[in-house]
Amino acid sequence: MTRIGRIVTEARAATRSFLRRRTAVFFTFFFPVILVVIFGALVRTQPTGGGLFAEPAGYYIPGYLAVVVLFTPLSRVGSEIARHRDGGRFEKLATTPLSRAEWLLAHTLVNVAIIGAASLLILGLVVAVTDAEPVVSTALFALPLFVAVGVALFCGLGALLGALADSQDGVIAASNTVALPLLFLSETFVPPELLPGWFLPAVAASPLTYFARGTRAILYEPAPWLGDLAVLTLLAAAFLVLGAYAVPRTE
Repeated sequence: MTRIGRIVTEARAATRSFLRRRTAVFFTFFFPVILVVIFGALVRTQPTGGGLFAEPAGYYIPGYLAVVVLFTPLSRVGSEIARHRDGGRFEKLATTPLSRAEWLLAHTLVNVAIIGAASLLILGLVVAVTDAEPVVSTALFALPLFVAVGVALFCGLGALLGALADSQDGVIAASNTVALPLLFLSETFVPPELLPGWFLPAVAASPLTYFARGTRAILYEPAPWLGDLAVLTLLAAAFLVLGAYAVPRTE
């Protein structure tokens, strides 16, 4: 079997595994929907009102997209590694030609497809239930790139968490511990001017910041976004390499 054939076969198996887990499907597609309905349609933004959600509705679109781009890969890839390890499946995979990099790439492609669909749903819902009016321009063609590269980055980080955690519960705890601070402190829901000056270097160090800046430059306030995409791509490549190296072969 060729390398492409191995990757496609593993990707198909990962897709079937995802669809069999109804809880995973629910939280991937409907958890961000709940957030949009609560904060976008019920709480609503209050421009010039001060505090949180004081920006126009369009400002928060990257934050809603970041929910699935960040949480889903971290928990899914990490949990998949924990399940494989607990079930002794890595020992079986070690007897096949499938490499660790191919395994991670297959699961990354599945996550890109699933989260791409979820992102499209979220974007449509935000436009439908809030006052957000995304900017329509040719730059919109770059939005799928930001989603795909962001998902790949956090798949790599999820692989690292899955390899380091000692159980599925440990993976969930670790992914939430990493994801929650990143979600709210990466120029998504909290504008930088609300944070103390000494903390801004930490915001700049967050990979999610470049996703938020780039998607906001496309959807909300037109601005250069190629630099953010370049940084995000370099970080994604680094995390995928580290994640592939961390994927267990045998226990």
